[in-house]
Amino acid sequence: MTTTVTGKDPGETIQKWTAELRHEKRFRCTFQVEDADARNVTTTQTLITDLLSGNHVDEEIQVDRRDVHVSHIDPGSCHKDTHESFWGVYKWPITEVQMTKTMICEKNHGSRASRKCELDGVTEKAKWAKPNLKACKPVITISELDKVTVTANNSADVVDMIKNLLGDEGDLSDSQVATVVQKLDEVLWVSTVTPQLGGDIVNIIADILVSNSDLSAVANEILGITDSIGDQMDFPEESLNVTVPSLALSLINVDPEQFQGLTFGVSSFSTGLDPETFVNQTFLRRPCDGTVASISLPQSLHNFFPQGNKKKRVQFHFYGIQELFKETMKDGLLISKESLQQMYSSSVLKFYDHSQDPAINWTLNSYVVSASVNNSNVSNLRDPVVVTLRHLKPKEKNDKVECVYWDFQKNDGSGGWDSSGCETLPTTSAYQTTCQCYHLTHFGVLLDVSRTPISEADQEILTVISYLGCGVSSIFLGISLLTYVVFEKLRSDYPSKILINLSVALLGLNLVFLLDSWLSSFGSYGLCISTAATLHYFLLASFTWMGLEAVHMYFALVKVFNVYVPFYIHKFCALGWGIPLVIVCLVLAIEKEAYGSVLSEASLDSLQGSEPFCWIQSNVFFYVTVVSFVLLVLVFNVVVFIVVLVQIRHMQTNKPATTGNKHCAMHDLRAVASLTFLLGLTWPIAFFTWGPARVPMLYLFSVLNSLQGFFIFVFHCLIKENVRKQWRIHLCCGRFRLNDYSDWSRSMTMGSKTKQNQLVHRSPSVKSVNTSSRKISDDSTTASCSSGTPYQQGA
Repeated sequence: MTTTVTGKDPGETIQKWTAELRHEKRFRCTFQVEDADARNVTTTQTLITDLLSGNHVDEEIQVDRRDVHVSHIDPGSCHKDTHESFWGVYKWPITEVQMTKTMICEKNHGSRASRKCELDGVTEKAKWAKPNLKACKPVITISELDKVTVTANNSADVVDMIKNLLGDEGDLSDSQVATVVQKLDEVLWVSTVTPQLGGDIVNIIADILVSNSDLSAVANEILGITDSIGDQMDFPEESLNVTVPSLALSLINVDPEQFQGLTFGVSSFSTGLDPETFVNQTFLRRPCDGTVASISLPQSLHNFFPQGNKKKRVQFHFYGIQELFKETMKDGLLISKESLQQMYSSSVLKFYDHSQDPAINWTLNSYVVSASVNNSNVSNLRDPVVVTLRHLKPKEKNDKVECVYWDFQKNDGSGGWDSSGCETLPTTSAYQTTCQCYHLTHFGVLLDVSRTPISEADQEILTVISYLGCGVSSIFLGISLLTYVVFEKLRSDYPSKILINLSVALLGLNLVFLLDSWLSSFGSYGLCISTAATLHYFLLASFTWMGLEAVHMYFALVKVFNVYVPFYIHKFCALGWGIPLVIVCLVLAIEKEAYGSVLSEASLDSLQGSEPFCWIQSNVFFYVTVVSFVLLVLVFNVVVFIVVLVQIRHMQTNKPATTGNKHCAMHDLRAVASLTFLLGLTWPIAFFTWGPARVPMLYLFSVLNSLQGFFIFVFHCLIKENVRKQWRIHLCCGRFRLNDYSDWSRSMTMGSKTKQNQLVHRSPSVKSVNTSSRKISDDSTTASCSSGTPYQQGA
């Protein structure tokens, strides 16, 4: 315990010190006393010992004289010190301990700075306290702020300086507003946000909001700062409220086991005054009469609280200012109600209530209220979030009222209004509107390299495409597997066995992806981790088998040799299924919380599905175990693909008889498309989902890769002559039934060489390519395209 008590009488001072510890049974104190009367050392020691010994505080504290030890301290003095800050350079002279020096402020000479030379209670030596520069003005201007480097040591000074500068500057220009907002964001990035620091930043934001400055260009950044304050604020209490004129934050640390819903509201508010807020620990579908704004969170929200030891916090915001939500594309304004989305990288949705006359644009008609859960992506709630807003002006008879949300990605990232995804209840009256929201995940989430949000409309369309594509692929992958497993003649060579394993991996990937949202909706921590780990495993397994396809193709076509490889397919299986298993097990062993229903704090925000989705939530593990692994496989596959095409071109050059054959050209084109899907060469599209091309590339990525299983069925079942023959032999009847005639027997005889020839070719001749186990040419066209183009999967 550290306590400072001052008084003229040393006895009175010591009595006050000991009174602080009156409720302890036994304690030990060490403290320093300065004798202002300058008695000699022995006299002072005796006096202190006498004062401490005996009974104190109505005999509640007893001190034995033998337990009192008094020693003389020689703290010395504070040395010369030069202190440089945003308020100027101050050179402090040698000063005796417990003395305070003053100096004239560098910028405003009529005021003075002060600094005390105090006694260090631990080292018992003199040391300088922090200078008191509150009366001084900064020596730099707001326009020069961009030259300031914000660090953890000077972040509090930067905030103080901005407060002083705003008081002197008045309304800010666009560039000055952008500079201030940027520096506040940098402060939050490097600092531990204490209630004092958070409160100071909120005050600065409030000052900016009530100024006449144009805030449209920095609206998203300001909203992001207030969200970050709520997420990062460090306080031990159950709740904390921060209210300043036109702005209020309410932060609640919740217990998931005791959570029964939450309702936040503003009971009264006048422009320029602090809002009066309330929080109810239950879900209220209808607010109290007279409430300016309220938002009620259902009990089912507890399923979305962060798992493990991460803090569970709900934060509410109220914005009593309209200028923050201007949309540059419209003349009118709307007012927002923030949906429950992750508050990172401007990835929240806000809902608005507005009135419209048919002849004019939308106009602002309520204040802003918002809610969020830290480190969580909340959507698809079983029960709705209910938001009620009082109209600023009564609704007229012909006015239309509609709930919409603030889309941070509209207008080139400046933000704007969107009417999709929010429902206006029929209980809307002339004086208030009530809205409710239930808030889908697209296939691109598995390899979304940029991890940045897209609009809700695109999100929903991509989700539909992904689920339809994965569903179709699952069906046709199942048909492919049944075909190759049931008909033994089709799986007699290595290429077919590799294809079977790849199909199993892709089928697992598609099925787990389709079931992911449903499984995550149960809110089970263990089930979500298992789902995410399984999805991760099948994604890695799919790419591993695509890579092994390329390896086998390289061995069979390019690196032609006569070496027998024992247990060839067994080794492939060990690699194809073992490598992903090792990676997933390492992630679980190092940090199992890398998996979860939300993304990592640096990124997560970034992906906003409107359904809960179990996947990798740590950006570090995502980029290391997914992006880097996939990139490595794809680079290898692209290289092999190019080498194969060069080899094929070389073979065709040596057989000019086929040059110009249109049938062979179509066969070659079909084979190239076949290899493209077989080697996963459509997946690199994920690495181009940046900037303006992000959304179109995500559509292309979702269509091609969700349908990868379907394309494998088309190229390696539907249009393969050998597969169709087996279907006709075993599945058809009547005139469609085909007998097991000699053409099939001859084809299989040519494809069933010894084990030495199943992997390798004896020579790079066209004939050997056609008769190897990787019968890369299509049986249906070998007769007519005698070059035997060696790059289409065969059976």
